Amino acid sequence: MPRMLDVSDDVRAEIGDEEADRLLAGESAPGSYDCTSCRTPGDCEQERTSTVLFVGDETAVLAFAHAGCLPSQVVKVTEEQLQGAVKSISADAARPQPQPAASEQAVLGVTSGLVLIADELHPALVVEPTAPIVRPGTHGTGDDFLPLLIEQGFMPVVELSTVPTVLHGWSVLLAMGQLHAVLQPGADGGRPVAWWQAHQPLQVTEGWRTAAAKQQQVLLFAAPVGTIGRQPREDLLREALDKAAAGGLLVAAALPLAGT
Repeated sequence: MPRMLDVSDDVRAEIGDEEADRLLAGESAPGSYDCTSCRTPGDCEQERTSTVLFVGDETAVLAFAHAGCLPSQVVKVTEEQLQGAVKSISADAARPQPQPAASEQAVLGVTSGLVLIADELHPALVVEPTAPIVRPGTHGTGDDFLPLLIEQGFMPVVELSTVPTVLHGWSVLLAMGQLHAVLQPGADGGRPVAWWQAHQPLQVTEGWRTAAAKQQQVLLFAAPVGTIGRQPREDLLREALDKAAAGGLLVAAALPLAGT
């Protein structure tokens, strides 16, 4: 039976056509494997399977994942993580795609928490850049962070009374119980790419994971720099969100959950 392997163009470019063809022919891929995302067994002869290439500073390791957990992709990791049997995904320091204003290098700060909406707790991520964001190719001193997100399909929030609508094509990548990335649609409908990626996988609470697994989606709220801040408690985070919404400084969307 043909192996149901997916080898992305990025993975093929790294490993070469010869090795990619050997994988697809079943010559160098295992029949069964432990999914690098959810750590449960998989069988590439029975179910769609993604090839995931972890690339470190000096070495690379090819792993396999259920296609429903991760797409075939190249993932940058440290040598230490490679030596740890590729148990976590990491990448260089995150940078937003829009350009930061002036010469300051902006980073998207992400806070996780549970937000109560209509008597139900929802897993949420709150994103706030460390500097104003301007449109790519411009050099103004304003902040286009929210307009850029609205153009992507995020909706303004005036009060946290209803759950935001689902933004299809975007997703939140949770692997091995840790937060790794927020993914957005690739160019021309291609594979999802990281809009935000953790410098190191972020820990989330058991309650957050449970709610995410139950609802299979995560609410993402975004606000301009200086609006929310790093709130140490969820009640303070909610107060900051309510204040931002009342001031017209909050956008949101519900993003499907990717991974486990």
